[in-house]
Amino acid sequence: MNRRRSGRVLRALAFFTAVLCAYGAGVATGSAPGMRAAQQTREAGQSPSARALLDEAADRLATEAAEPVSRAELDRAAINGMLERLNDRWAHYYTAREYDDFQGRLNGRYSGVGLWLGTADGESTVRIASVQPGSPAERAGVRSGDIITAVGDDHVVGWPLSKITTALRGEPSSGVELVVRRGAAQLRFRLVRAAVRSADVTVQQPAANVQLIRLSAFTRGVAREVREMMRRSGDRHSAGVLLDLRGNPGGLLDEAVATASAFLPGGPVVTYERRGAARRQLYADGTGDTRTPLVVLVDAGTASAAEVVAGSLLDRDRAVLVGSRTFGKGSIQEPVRLPDGSAIELTVGRYRTPAGRTLDGVGIEPDVVVSADRSSREAEQRALAVLRGLLATVPADAAAADSSAERTGAADGGSGTSATVGSSDGSRGAAGAEPGTSSSSKSWEDRD
Repeated sequence: MNRRRSGRVLRALAFFTAVLCAYGAGVATGSAPGMRAAQQTREAGQSPSARALLDEAADRLATEAAEPVSRAELDRAAINGMLERLNDRWAHYYTAREYDDFQGRLNGRYSGVGLWLGTADGESTVRIASVQPGSPAERAGVRSGDIITAVGDDHVVGWPLSKITTALRGEPSSGVELVVRRGAAQLRFRLVRAAVRSADVTVQQPAANVQLIRLSAFTRGVAREVREMMRRSGDRHSAGVLLDLRGNPGGLLDEAVATASAFLPGGPVVTYERRGAARRQLYADGTGDTRTPLVVLVDAGTASAAEVVAGSLLDRDRAVLVGSRTFGKGSIQEPVRLPDGSAIELTVGRYRTPAGRTLDGVGIEPDVVVSADRSSREAEQRALAVLRGLLATVPADAAAADSSAERTGAADGGSGTSATVGSSDGSRGAAGAEPGTSSSSKSWEDRD
């Protein structure tokens, strides 16, 4: 995280860290410093400190409760209790292992079955937000929208999302059974975990000289791939590009900003607001393709960083949006790493589109609505029709000149790619995180 946090946020986090350091000391020594501190305080006629109270309560629960409970479980419960007090639906505590795995997935490397998981408002169930192409889950037939009911022998309805992701993770080549509900049917899949390198950018050719670029999530390197495609394959999308953000749950904000930059001439992409701090805008780098006709496909699974891209291209009059209303997540999360390697992720602000709209709980209504109950293919056909209409408005000489410029860029190696990566390093963040962070803002909680 390169951005300076507000003083109020720092003070709150400093308190959390102090409490957790106190717990850590008790575990490390194997003694009961909280109880001794409380006794010494009482002898001095003073009120026990907050840390001493917490330590003593944890020690008493660990030693005297009828049902045994470990100190680690109590520590986690204490942290989760503090997070619940915030009334922040996106606040989350990660163990050191969970956080390292989470960061690995955002960087495009993990071992699992290839699922993004998420929850919906008012639901205790965990749904599959998207399925990675080529993953064990996709090969088995798991689909977006499936509701997870069991993992192995465990019924997981009511489990927190992080616990389900932990159950699905494991060593490559190990097996795991997944049970889902799809409509009225219950389906059982036997999956074999694999070491997965994220393939979050895929390309199809749905029509002559038209490319469909599907972005499954904004993990590290996605923007670079999009940029390279736009620079090096101009002849393949001379009639336009369909940018498919359906089912994209978000990811890293720097990747979202850099992806939008691939289609913009410069100017604002997103504005974010932190409590107690002035608004700050993130800008496109000014080297994007501004002439290729562009249609963006969205749906209810388009969230967070994906909404940043869709909203910026819409507000800047660069693209036509086709599909159904997006998820509506416009909050900013930031992780704070704790001394034991675990992390707390908190909502620290909100973002707005270039036109000043907040999307939280509202989402984006596309220009051309395709009912959510229609097939994916129907939405794509509608998008192609819109693309043909856009192409008809582009002067032939301008399109030819732009295509020639793109081919020249490809011949000289796509020199703008490294500049894009460099510029995003200076203003990066997670969708819903500050520039410079590697956390995420999401409608999903984790990946497996």
